[in-house]
Amino acid sequence: MMTVITEVTLERGSEPEWDAAMRERLAAARGRPGWVGGQLLIPLDGQNKRVVVGTWQSRADWQAWHEEGAFAETRTRMEGLQEGESAISWHEVVVEARGEPPA
Repeated sequence: MMTVITEVTLERGSEPEWDAAMRERLAAARGRPGWVGGQLLIPLDGQNKRVVVGTWQSRADWQAWHEEGAFAETRTRMEGLQEGESAISWHEVVVEARGEPPA
């Protein structure tokens, strides 16, 4: 498995719109081949910053998702709300542990 971490800075005031688009993107990723899961994080020291953590079976699965129409549509909306370029880093998953989902 591979985890991709993307860090972005948003234009102030655009946070709710960007977050809504990311929720749509994560919902659309469900059921995609290779999708394992994802998280949208807000750093405590930057309310206009976001960290997206996505886990895929392979980098090729992630790349195929980026070529889908649903991804492209949210990309256009979201990039217009960001300041500068996003930073992406890849990590191989060595161990994954999760608790039971809440009842």
